[in-house]
Amino acid sequence: MNTIGTTVMTLAAAAAVTASAFAVPAQAAEKAKNPFGLVYAGAITKNEPGKVNIHPVSYDLNGIKIAANVYTPAGYSESKKYPAVVVAHPNGGVKEQVAGLFAQRLAELGYVTITADAAFQGASGGEPRSKDVPFYRTEDIHGMADYISTYPGVDANRIGALGICGGGGYTLNAAKSDKRFKAVATLSMFNSGQVRRNGYMNSQMDSINERMKAASDARAMEKAGKITYAGEVDFDALTDEAISKIPTDLYREGMLYYGRTHRHPNSTFRYAAGSLMELMSWDAVDGIDLIDMPLLMMAGSQADSLYMTLEAFGKATGTNDKELYLVPGATHIKTYYVPEYVNLEVAKLKDFFGKRL
Repeated sequence: MNTIGTTVMTLAAAAAVTASAFAVPAQAAEKAKNPFGLVYAGAITKNEPGKVNIHPVSYDLNGIKIAANVYTPAGYSESKKYPAVVVAHPNGGVKEQVAGLFAQRLAELGYVTITADAAFQGASGGEPRSKDVPFYRTEDIHGMADYISTYPGVDANRIGALGICGGGGYTLNAAKSDKRFKAVATLSMFNSGQVRRNGYMNSQMDSINERMKAASDARAMEKAGKITYAGEVDFDALTDEAISKIPTDLYREGMLYYGRTHRHPNSTFRYAAGSLMELMSWDAVDGIDLIDMPLLMMAGSQADSLYMTLEAFGKATGTNDKELYLVPGATHIKTYYVPEYVNLEVAKLKDFFGKRL
């Protein structure tokens, strides 16, 4: 090795030692400030009597350990009876982001709520990591209902569901068969199967079978022990200029939300490429007429993903009690965190669940 190379390695080693010397105190300080890892505005930093509290829990689902957070209302008592709502997170998201925000806001309205990291994702178990298969994502929602229905104080006859983005599509799928849900709501619903098959805004219709072949090859590699991933994004290397050139609001603003303003170490855009075999042959709206409970679908009036909510709402003919609510001026990602939009959405959920749970 030449002198320059040796010097660089020496400096790198010294930097690593220096960094490690400060890593533990820095991590401890961050943990003390943000003990639950929540990254949304107004998040709980400590449990206090008489206020909404958060309870990290875990449970087994199909042999996989699921990590979840339960939120209890102010003044919660096991001797009382409360309605409950399960909250499913977006694709690539985790329970500490928008799902946690809405779980907390609903708890402020008097609901016991639960939001869990999907199996194979976040802090939940399962291998390979970042697997995104409709069966498991739907089971995640059934599993939250299993857990919360026996939680102390919960009235199992008054359980609702809220699904956000990809979690919205999977929540619709879960509600087709899970009649424990007495009311179902979605926010910025994203039909994962349709998008993986047709491309976002139906932009890849001419390459479906080619991409299906690639998915099949990825599945074969996966079974042979080599996992390949789609949707890899290095947030640290992503420049403002590169983000500004992304043509769709959903993905451009999503890079900012997940990579900058609401970044969480467990959140990633990537998913195991072998998942595409199941994803591309699945559709959230297939059999949607089986949903016979009250349905509220919310989406931003300016969202370029709005077409998915409109299609699902039109095909949900199994219930007469349904409402479409367009959040004025909002894009897909901005429904997640912009206070004026979130307040409108929470007010709508208050009215919807309040009358039905």
